[in-house]
Amino acid sequence: TLVVTGGSRGIGLAIAKRAAKDGANIVIGAKTATPHKTLPGTIHTAAEECLAAGASGALAVQTDILDDAATQNLIDCAVAEFGGIDVLVNNASAIDNGGTLDVSAKKYALMHGINGRGTFWTSKLALPHLLRADNPHVLNLSPPLDLDPRWFKLGGVAYTMAKYNMSMCA
Repeated sequence: TLVVTGGSRGIGLAIAKRAAKDGANIVIGAKTATPHKTLPGTIHTAAEECLAAGASGALAVQTDILDDAATQNLIDCAVAEFGGIDVLVNNASAIDNGGTLDVSAKKYALMHGINGRGTFWTSKLALPHLLRADNPHVLNLSPPLDLDPRWFKLGGVAYTMAKYNMSMCA
């Protein structure tokens, strides 16, 4: 059983569908429960795509990773439906590659709230269930820690810091 945050589209959905192809149970946790005006996919269409790809089961759980109760609900629903969690994929992220002088406080807080805190908190909530699994894994969609100065120039340093927070959770 895989729990995938930010799994309604993009890389998160691709990972979920690949695991579904192997017959895994998939739990899609993301905010998009109704169609977005410009972005494709919802938690429901993602679950349907996983079933079509061969998932043994698929569950869509609307989850705002910034909402502690919603994140707890994601974990609780996964365990209630499938009896446990084997893999947690922390994919939910926010991005702003704006320069240091351009990034807003609101966007900075959003990136750190989702990328760093969200990854940590979801992992914390899943950990008791992962520890009962035969072969538990946590996959964080974040880069290796690299202190090369090119990642800390004026453009994108806030995003780099937020993604490194995700990496530190590993």
